[in-house]
Amino acid sequence: MAIKPTIYKLKISLSDLNRNYYDTLNLTLALHPSETLERMMVRVLAYCINAQEHLVFAKGMNADDEPDIWAHTLDDQIALWIEVGEPAVDRIKKSSRLAREVKVYCFNTKSDVWWDQAQAKIKQLKASVFRFQWQGIQALAAMVQRTMEISVTITGDSAYVATEQGESEVSWEVLQE
Repeated sequence: MAIKPTIYKLKISLSDLNRNYYDTLNLTLALHPSETLERMMVRVLAYCINAQEHLVFAKGMNADDEPDIWAHTLDDQIALWIEVGEPAVDRIKKSSRLAREVKVYCFNTKSDVWWDQAQAKIKQLKASVFRFQWQGIQALAAMVQRTMEISVTITGDSAYVATEQGESEVSWEVLQE
């Protein structure tokens, strides 16, 4: 019998000072049995950084032809394709043909090696690549509960996250824009 995903419900008070975007997000996420809490929280941060109308979590790990997060236009064109982790160059190439904008958020200890190996090929593609600070992601994952209220304030290249369990600041660097 297959292991079922674990469901998380997040109420996020979002303040994106970079874009003057303020919203309350009610997100329901499924944590795939093979997914870590760190990866799930990177999906949440990527969602917050790119929050907009029509942005949704896709099937992600369960679908080869869908990203982790995406936004469609009213005429069903893919406006934004967001990958989390260290995707293959071919996947980024395919997504850059399908979507108007592609963003990759890498985050773990393997991301340096992945970027060193893929950088030359990715530089030729229409994709933005960002790397989250691993220690900040780990601290954020340590605060996760199945149901939680979160305050996320984005300014510059960092997100300040406050929960009932504590606070964490997660910064990122732009590898390619």
